[in-house]
Amino acid sequence: MAAVSSTMLELGTAAPDFSLPDTTGNLVSLADYKQAPATLVVFMCNHCPYVKHIANQFAEFAHEYQAKGVAVIGVNANDVSTHPDDSPAKMAEEAKKIGYTFPYLYDETQEVAKRYRAACTPDFFLFDKDHKLVYRGQFDGSRPGNNVAVTGEDLRMALNAVLQDQPVPTEQKASMGCNIKWKAGNEPDYC
Repeated sequence: MAAVSSTMLELGTAAPDFSLPDTTGNLVSLADYKQAPATLVVFMCNHCPYVKHIANQFAEFAHEYQAKGVAVIGVNANDVSTHPDDSPAKMAEEAKKIGYTFPYLYDETQEVAKRYRAACTPDFFLFDKDHKLVYRGQFDGSRPGNNVAVTGEDLRMALNAVLQDQPVPTEQKASMGCNIKWKAGNEPDYC
């Protein structure tokens, strides 16, 4: 299991807009969440061991922060021709099985992933109420097989700071996971 790290997009970057279908075919846009006190965009998928490792705890985490008004959006950009377990139909099954309460979107063209400079799954991007990037890093220090409990402590600290109108520390640890499965010839220059 070779791990890839997040590209650590520059803090202060404006959230790239998007409009993508969810698992029911409805389009979801970043603009739908302009009133949220914070917006969390996470690039994820169904098959990655790193995503599977945190999936249940992340579902609970997302539900907790959605109750506080935070917009949570999952995006899958994997090439389903090579990874059929990440197809929209399988995404719907996964969302139901795990209990995701947030929109789980499919980035078929992979253009949204490129605009975010997403590199791995999971890859977290937290934006403040002005849709400026304040955190891009790991959920926590847990990884498959390292015997560290999955707590979400790093992302929780950042989200709590945003919700309390406090600055988020700029020293952040990169997320780590499986590489996004790019379509042949569509690999971005940053990977």
